[in-house]
Amino acid sequence: MFSTRKLTLTAMFTAVGTITSHLVFIPVGFAKIFPVQHFLNVLSAVMLGPFYAVLQASSVSLLRNLMGTGSLFAFPGSMIGAFLAAIVYQKVKKPGAAAIGEVVGTGIFGAMMSFPLSALILGQDVALFGFVPSFLVSSFTGGILGYCLLKVLINHNAFVTITGRLEK
Repeated sequence: MFSTRKLTLTAMFTAVGTITSHLVFIPVGFAKIFPVQHFLNVLSAVMLGPFYAVLQASSVSLLRNLMGTGSLFAFPGSMIGAFLAAIVYQKVKKPGAAAIGEVVGTGIFGAMMSFPLSALILGQDVALFGFVPSFLVSSFTGGILGYCLLKVLINHNAFVTITGRLEK
């Protein structure tokens, strides 16, 4: 796919993530879980690849924080999840693999990387695995939604129009 098309899709996904960030979030302790981000991460991972998926995730996290609708925990969770989803998808070439990569990347690794942010930067007392349950719920919900949309796009051959390739 041409880099202009990838950049345009990245900007569109970033806009959707930013616009919906004040509508669809669940406050859990210090974090605000945002399933739409994980949905977008799965789409970006499959349609755009690792670089643009991480660019989209970091852009939405930055804009959410600037607008006051996000938390610092959005950065490690979304970026690690997007990267792992894209890498796993590139290896396996199955949309389900991207969803699993997103859940593992955000739900486990991203949650664990939020521990140092909480302890060192924010001065909050939390357990190492304290963020895992909420991050897992959020990433699982968004991952399933992203997987379902990808399956619909692939089954109706819309994926060919968008990305220029077809993979089932």
